[in-house]
Amino acid sequence: MSPTDLGRDVGAIAIGASTGGVEALSRILPMLREGVAASVFVVLHLPRERTSLLPEIFAARCRLPVRDVRDKDPIAAGTIYFAPPDYHLLIDDGPQLALSMDDPVEYSRPSVSVLFESAAAIYRERLVALLLTGAGSDGARGMQAVHAAGGVTVVQRPADARMPQMPQAALDRISADHVLTLEEIMNLFAALPRTVNV
Repeated sequence: MSPTDLGRDVGAIAIGASTGGVEALSRILPMLREGVAASVFVVLHLPRERTSLLPEIFAARCRLPVRDVRDKDPIAAGTIYFAPPDYHLLIDDGPQLALSMDDPVEYSRPSVSVLFESAAAIYRERLVALLLTGAGSDGARGMQAVHAAGGVTVVQRPADARMPQMPQAALDRISADHVLTLEEIMNLFAALPRTVNV
């Protein structure tokens, strides 16, 4: 698989994961090269009572800048954003970031589905949504929204995931555009074309 298989300009990549997600993201996100213009939004289920160290951890590993999410901040191209614990991360008109303390969705706050649905409404066919390892079914409903908006749906192959339930729940609802192993997802990210001069 190559980026040409996406068949379009990629404006944003939205990623959701739960159990096993830190390990998966540690392999995937460093593959993004400087100059990739897509903004990257990540929801990872974390304990609500703990401060997230993900931005600091991944800033040292990634070639793209990693930023904390602040409500109403404009979205920068070629930047990775992690949802903070206990807040939904949404994409609003602008585009800009938004944080919400609305009720948990599918027992989760932040919710992968909330991110996917809001990103699909803004980026439509320029969105790539990636659902990785995790327990439960968060993200499946959001994948339906991405599919309906014309975005690209990428699901980690359940047999390849540490926890197959989240990827499988999505595949039970939609026929994903791509069902890939972690290695194949890494290759996809590494091959995304640079669209910003560095």
